Amino acid sequence: MKITILSVGIIKERYLKDAILEYSKRLSKYCKIDFISVPDEPIIHNMSIEDIKSKEATKLLSKLPESSFKIALNLKGEMLSSPELAEKISHIFSYSASHIVFVIGGSLGLGDELLKRMDYHLCFSKMTFPHQLMQVILLEQIFRSFKILNHETYHK
Repeated sequence: MKITILSVGIIKERYLKDAILEYSKRLSKYCKIDFISVPDEPIIHNMSIEDIKSKEATKLLSKLPESSFKIALNLKGEMLSSPELAEKISHIFSYSASHIVFVIGGSLGLGDELLKRMDYHLCFSKMTFPHQLMQVILLEQIFRSFKILNHETYHK
């Protein structure tokens, strides 16, 4: 089992890097985890939001592993509880693919051409989170999913 986090932007904050490292270590018991990031597109005053998202989508698509189950983190996606996410992950690994890619967009979201290529759209909340922090939140929920699937205790 392999999980890849494909995201826009480089994480610079030490506290976020530390949290990502900690959850990566915890997850190594359950799966192989990789991170791929592409630089965010600079926001230029004469470029439309769609143009910026399109450029970022092109970068992400160039790094997207083809033989994987692709999940976009998307405000228009389905909201799941932690047990439902665990079940989703289990179902994907059992019936669809041995590699799941979670895609996190930049501050403006994901471009339409990338969204069309996704197998599933997941929404964590209707609230807005910094995309760098979203990696930590995602990793925590993936870790929680594996704990649930393995009937192991984890704080609530």
